[in-house]
Amino acid sequence: MRAGGDVDYDSTGQGYATQRRPDPRIAAAIEAALGDAQTVVNVGAGAGSYEPAGRRLLAVEPSAVMRAQRPPGAAIAIHAYAEALPLDDGAVDAAMAVATVHQWADRTKGLAELRRVARGPVVVLAFDGPALGDWWLNDYAPELIAAEQRRYPDISQTAAALGSKVEVRVVPIPIDCTDGFTEAFYGRPERLLDPAVRRAQSSWGFVGPEVEPRFVARLSDDLDSGRWDERYGAWRRLPAYEGSVRLLVGWP
Repeated sequence: MRAGGDVDYDSTGQGYATQRRPDPRIAAAIEAALGDAQTVVNVGAGAGSYEPAGRRLLAVEPSAVMRAQRPPGAAIAIHAYAEALPLDDGAVDAAMAVATVHQWADRTKGLAELRRVARGPVVVLAFDGPALGDWWLNDYAPELIAAEQRRYPDISQTAAALGSKVEVRVVPIPIDCTDGFTEAFYGRPERLLDPAVRRAQSSWGFVGPEVEPRFVARLSDDLDSGRWDERYGAWRRLPAYEGSVRLLVGWP
């Protein structure tokens, strides 16, 4: 495990701003969870996805490559880690962390830091590992699913760290989701054949070198022959999929 987490985004983070564009429906759920908070710290902020407008926001991101992809006008981003936030106790109205907790070197310490610096809600978008076993990718790349399930922290343990009152919400993934995490393509399997799409999914870095080319070859063959649609075509007709995405909101 690297000092700053389990992914070296300075080496692998190119292209995230293009492939991992915030989905407006997921963004709306995060905005609602932040309530009326005016000062917000975004931890593991990456290239700036899901940062709410109209609030005073500080971004915390250890990767220089990711910080360099932040758009003009984005909030100030500082080099720091979740486990040691350079903020006083109760310094902000709210804290947020989007699709990042599973990558932290010390989740317990990082979550405690979120709770420490926020006077109000702590909003975490995370993934529920057991739910990944329910979708078709498990039949094509079981090693990938297993790797993700090992990485994703237990949702109940994460929730317990966020405060005395915590709500866990299932976030539906729209069929045309613009944020290119793996489940976003549940009904658009062809997109997973694009190397640029996979490069923006850190999960492929946690499987053996033989897994990705085998996945591409088998999925390509099944799409060309029609076998994929015979078996899994119903996924294309789901307007939204309730998969592993969870929104956790904790209050002190």
